[in-house]
Amino acid sequence: MILLRNFLFYMAFYLGSPAYVLLAAAQYALGMDRAFRLTVERWSRFHAAIARNLLGIKLVVEGEIPKGPILIAMKHQSFYEAIYVPGFFDRPVVFAKAELMRIPVWGKVGQRYGLIAVQRDQGASALRKMLSAARAYSAEGRPLVIFPEGTRVPFGQRGELQAGFAGLYKLLGLPVVPVAANSGPLYHRWLKQSGTVTYRIGETIPPGLPREEIEARVQDAINALNGPAA
Repeated sequence: MILLRNFLFYMAFYLGSPAYVLLAAAQYALGMDRAFRLTVERWSRFHAAIARNLLGIKLVVEGEIPKGPILIAMKHQSFYEAIYVPGFFDRPVVFAKAELMRIPVWGKVGQRYGLIAVQRDQGASALRKMLSAARAYSAEGRPLVIFPEGTRVPFGQRGELQAGFAGLYKLLGLPVVPVAANSGPLYHRWLKQSGTVTYRIGETIPPGLPREEIEARVQDAINALNGPAA
């Protein structure tokens, strides 16, 4: 049954996704901004729906995301939460690896929707570009989403926060909303399992805290579910 569920999921996702990407690209080229955004978000929810209906992966959300300009710091254990970001949050802007922008078609679609490229080795110039883009999006009322560990971290482990996270927190001056997630035990790279993924939205952390405090509080909050599988 697990093998069949995975086969059906992969067939649905990899056959269905190109249609969403190509439609979004066409809408982008035609200047259909609202339709373009909705297509990206529907692709994200399509992934969550087939994960639920074909794999048996359900999502439980504890808490609510506050309104207004915020920086959302989210635990990253699998591609489940990465793909579900546009469908789960309200018009989110996501800090993402620059390599993703080089994926044909998808990279352009992602940039147009609101991916901000993270250039880890490009110094102050790249940071200024990131900050400029982030401030412009935040001024539009869009939440900023970052995976502060910088990459997927296996379930049960606490990754070190990337140095750039504290810098962004300080320079943006936004409150941080930490989100814990425990998708790792279920959403494996290849053979995925049935079960429940939980998102736990932590207490909002105010701006202006010292680096040591903000990093410690975010670490604790995003790893709140990093124990036995739900």
